[in-house]
Parts: sequence; C-alpha cells; structure tokens
Amino acid sequence: MSQTFYDQTTTAPESPYDVALRPPDFSEFTGQERVKERLVLMVEAARQRGDTLDHVLLCGPPGLGKTTLAHIVATAVGSKLHSTSGPQIERAGDLAGILTNLQERDILFIDEIHRLHPSIEEYLYPAMEDFRLDIIIDQGPKARTIRIDLPPFTLVGATTRAGMLTAPMRGRFGIPNRLDYYTVDELQKILLRSAGLIQVQMEPDGAREVAKRSRGTPRVANHLLRWVRDYAQVRTSNQAVTGQVAAAALFMLDIDEDGLDEMDKRILDALINKFAGGPVGLNSIAVAVHEDASTLEDVHEPYLVMQGYVKRTPRGRVAMPSAYKKLGLPVPLSATRDTQGDLF
Repeated sequence: MSQTFYDQTTTAPESPYDVALRPPDFSEFTGQERVKERLVLMVEAARQRGDTLDHVLLCGPPGLGKTTLAHIVATAVGSKLHSTSGPQIERAGDLAGILTNLQERDILFIDEIHRLHPSIEEYLYPAMEDFRLDIIIDQGPKARTIRIDLPPFTLVGATTRAGMLTAPMRGRFGIPNRLDYYTVDELQKILLRSAGLIQVQMEPDGAREVAKRSRGTPRVANHLLRWVRDYAQVRTSNQAVTGQVAAAALFMLDIDEDGLDEMDKRILDALINKFAGGPVGLNSIAVAVHEDASTLEDVHEPYLVMQGYVKRTPRGRVAMPSAYKKLGLPVPLSATRDTQGDLF
C-alpha cells in the first residue's frame, strides 16, 4: 500500500472534508488551464512511450491545488502516490526508507520540497537522475558506500517558495508549473461542485458571493462553504444558500466583499494611522497588530499586495491609495506619488 508521512508542525493531514471534495481526474479539475494542459500532455506522452513520467515541480501559494494535482497525476498514470514533506525527511535513512518502498512508475510527492536539508538533496540527485541511491556507511577510514538501485519513479515536488529551491534541485525538474490565483468564475464553479458533493442547496448567486470573498483560493472557498452551510442550516427555514444568506454568514466572520478579514483591516489601519502610511518594516507592523511577523508575511501580506492595498519597497511597506479608500479615509498626496521599486 501507499505510505503517507506527515510533519505535524508544518503540513497537517488533510481533513476528510478536504479529501472528499478533491477532484478525481483532470476533467473535474477547474482552473489552472495551462498547467493542466501541460500535465495532460506529459502523462499522455509517457503512456504512449511506455515510459516513466518526467519529474514535476508545482509552485504557488498554499491552497491552489498542488496536492490535488499530484493525486490526479498518480491516478492518470495508474500508479500509487507516496506522500511526505520536506521537513519530515531528517536523515538519509528516512529518504532511503521511502525510496526503497517505491514500485516502478510510482509517484513520490514531496510537499514543501524547498525545506529539504541540503545533505538530503545530495542523496536525492542521483535518485532522480539515475534511479540509484548511494548511502555512506560508517565514518573515517571505515567509511564505505552502498549503492541501491531504485525502480524508475516520478518525483512530484510542491513548493510555496520556488525562490528558496537550490539551483541544482530546480534544474533537475526542468520547467516549473506555476499555479496562479483563481478567478471568481472558476471559484464559483468549484463551489457549486463542492456544494453538490456535500448535499448543500446553493444558488449560483450564493456561490458567487462566497467566491468573491475567497481570496482567489479554492481551499479558502471550500472552508467558507462549510461555514455558510452551517449558517443556512441554523438561520434559514429552507437551508438554501442564496446570495443574501452567504453575505450575512460571511459578515459574521468579518469578511467583507473584497475578501479582507479583521486582521487585514487591522494591518491597513496600523500602516496608515500608526505609521503615516509608511514606509515601515514588517516587524513594526507585527508588533502594532499583535501578530507574528512570519504570519503577516506568509498569510496576509500576499493578498494585500496582490489586491493593491500594500506595496513592498526597499525601505518597508507602504499603504497604497486603495488602502485609504478601503478604510474610508482621504488619500494624501504622498500616497499617490510613485514610491521606490518593489522589493523582490
């Protein structure tokens, strides 16, 4: 059977709710058309050659479907999926145990692959290229190398920070497949499908209301669907999710029509009212809103930057005119001037 390993501190096991909503094949996977088209072509080419699928790298923010696509690829190839995460593989023996359990043409999925220890990566290179594993036994004069031949397999790596991948690792994958945020129309289609699977009576306008507030992320959309379902069950007579019901349910969560929650607005408020619109460092903002800086950078800031509320500059974060408008404040002249270049 397929083995699955989880790092409790970084990659929590998916809930049965998330697994139940996962599309089983490419035909039911909505969005990411360019990535999906490339993967379908790769799978079909490998099938026609009777060969092992090339290694695949999936990049993008969390919740966009990297794990789902890994499962779909395994299904399309007709192989078992073995899952683990980068931080979970601490020693060469851990990697050897995983690789030696693979069968020919199996799929090894490594989530957060950029967090692999550099020494582990060195063992992974020959496994990816030549399907062999060279393990060093003992130390000093008694050290010797044992070579283990591996069956041809496919490594599917997923990362939320492609820039943190080492150049040798990135080069062994070839062309990365970058997942983008979803449109409202795509999320609406996903929500209607999910509502049908969990037997929720959802109107198209209700699905659209949830989609607009889902930050372009299917995982967020499905989690909000669960909340909206509970709200409709308790607060409505027919338990139907209409646009009005969805808006009222999400209002209880302090999620506005643009998808901003309470913490997002606290960040904008601190940036404008406490730091005069910036520029200001991320750590200062974190102290002002009583939140961890890494949480702000990984969870909140990407969406605020993407929507044009905040700009990153070499001197710090700067509030954009749309941030003032969001809080109902007049836009100062300084906010309309072009700031220094973005910080990449």
